[in-house]
Amino acid sequence: MPPQAIDTGEETMKIFGDSISGNCLKAQYTADYLGLEYEWVAVDIMAGETRTADYLAMNPAGQVPVLQLDDGRNIAQSNAIIQYLAEGSPLLPADPYSRAKVNEWLFWEQYSHEPYVAVCRFVMLYQGKPREEREPWRVERGEGALDLMNGWLDSRDWFVGDDLSIADISLLAYTRLAHEGGFDLGERRQLLGWIKRCEAALDIAG
Repeated sequence: MPPQAIDTGEETMKIFGDSISGNCLKAQYTADYLGLEYEWVAVDIMAGETRTADYLAMNPAGQVPVLQLDDGRNIAQSNAIIQYLAEGSPLLPADPYSRAKVNEWLFWEQYSHEPYVAVCRFVMLYQGKPREEREPWRVERGEGALDLMNGWLDSRDWFVGDDLSIADISLLAYTRLAHEGGFDLGERRQLLGWIKRCEAALDIAG
């Protein structure tokens, strides 16, 4: 069960995002798990809504998601957002070593997982292209990332420590949707078991 909602001392936050983007789902999963109050503001990336002057004023990189605090300050980059949201909660360890291990996975996810698994999914889901039109080198690296995760989980239930953390949430978002990018998780039993644990903990449909 999720822990008791954290009192941030702030009025309602806003999360600007695309509801089928894994990076945006990370923010949604984290906020919902912690019982944080927020307004979801839908952004259509394919319609160019991240390229408007107003949006670029929030995030000059023109990417989703963006977390907007009640005082108007903005935070971009999904893993920065979930780290901010999780501060002071069980999702982000207070111990410096454990926190560093969480960051290892957050950095790895954006460098060695998302550019391959997520981009292949973008090609198929957003652009509507067939599986065969994925870039072979990107597919190879995506398969390698999924294999590495499966191996890591061979002797543990979670990526860091003994319970769910934002390391799991960050990695879950695109991994549980990897099939939409043409990746088959069927033989990666440890990975499938972890996905089910995450979905149960976060109360999201499998």
